[in-house]
Amino acid sequence: MAWLVLVISGLLETVWAIALDRSAGFSKPVPTGIFGVAIVLSMLGLGYALRTIPVGTGYAVWVGIGAVGTAIIGMVALGENASLARILCLLLVVGGVVGLKYAH
Repeated sequence: MAWLVLVISGLLETVWAIALDRSAGFSKPVPTGIFGVAIVLSMLGLGYALRTIPVGTGYAVWVGIGAVGTAIIGMVALGENASLARILCLLLVVGGVVGLKYAH
């Protein structure tokens, strides 16, 4: 259960990061509200998962999911550069996250 909560929390990190960008410095109420709810839920989930998953592994997996998710949304939906080098680097992050899960 802790791993499922950790993955969901990592996905919520992607939500709050994108909402933060869209909030235009907290000047737009809807993205600002989404940011606030997503960051609280993401942190609560991370805290729950860290009760049974070691902090180094849990935090790295959480950040990795959030970083890769945010980068993918940036490339697919927000027009950010989707170069081969960038995609390969994201695949390395995914490999590291999977490795940490199985090394746990």
